[in-house]
Amino acid sequence: MGIILAVVNQKGGVGKTTTAVNLTAALHLAGKRVLLCDFDPQANATSGLGVDKDGVKSSTYDVIINEADPARAVIHTDFGDLLPSSPALSGAGVELVGVGDREHQLKKALTGLRGSYDFVFIDCPPSLELLTLNALCAADQILIPVQCEYYALEGLRDLMTTLRAVKRGLNRTLEIFGVLLTMFDGRTNLSMQVAEEVRRFFPGKVFSTVIPRNVRLSEAPSHGLPVMAYDKFSRGAESYTALAAEVLRKGGR
Repeated sequence: MGIILAVVNQKGGVGKTTTAVNLTAALHLAGKRVLLCDFDPQANATSGLGVDKDGVKSSTYDVIINEADPARAVIHTDFGDLLPSSPALSGAGVELVGVGDREHQLKKALTGLRGSYDFVFIDCPPSLELLTLNALCAADQILIPVQCEYYALEGLRDLMTTLRAVKRGLNRTLEIFGVLLTMFDGRTNLSMQVAEEVRRFFPGKVFSTVIPRNVRLSEAPSHGLPVMAYDKFSRGAESYTALAAEVLRKGGR
């Protein structure tokens, strides 16, 4: 049975979707069965795997609100399987308010799928609201990207508070799988200082692999490609390939 990892950080612009897309692609290239569940209304992970988000027939919104069959909503791509998102998901938080057991709708949807995969990644929205709460309830563990910039740890205490609350009442086995340093620039003292601070904040949880600032990594989404398909020799591609190997070792697969 596959492990479900929620890629989460309520702070935007930290490389969350970039990580979800490129880890999916790197593990797929390594021969693993991988599903990326796009649970962000912006649907950037959907377009990042080359799927037109405006042309999606059945999305995560339809699965959790309209009870669409999750297996029929899955799209097979060259870089792994995708449970796509759509802009309609932006209203799902309001629609779920009156639903019984509303925090577990995504978990119900993924239960029948996880047996077909080694890894299931959930790309979460940049906020701590009901959609993210659904992802935390569905996940076995979480992966936290942290940007190597001045306010890196801002808001992470809120995330930890939410994590502890979810563990107490909704998902007792939820743990941190790993913390990923992103947008790292080894030439600056700031990046080095932030990395040291994050390692102190999350002892033993920070990946050895760091994701550098890389132009090719930034360009790849505009072409609807993971970076290893856009430029496999770039530093960004090499870093996510290394991260995938580390995830495999850490995940025992």
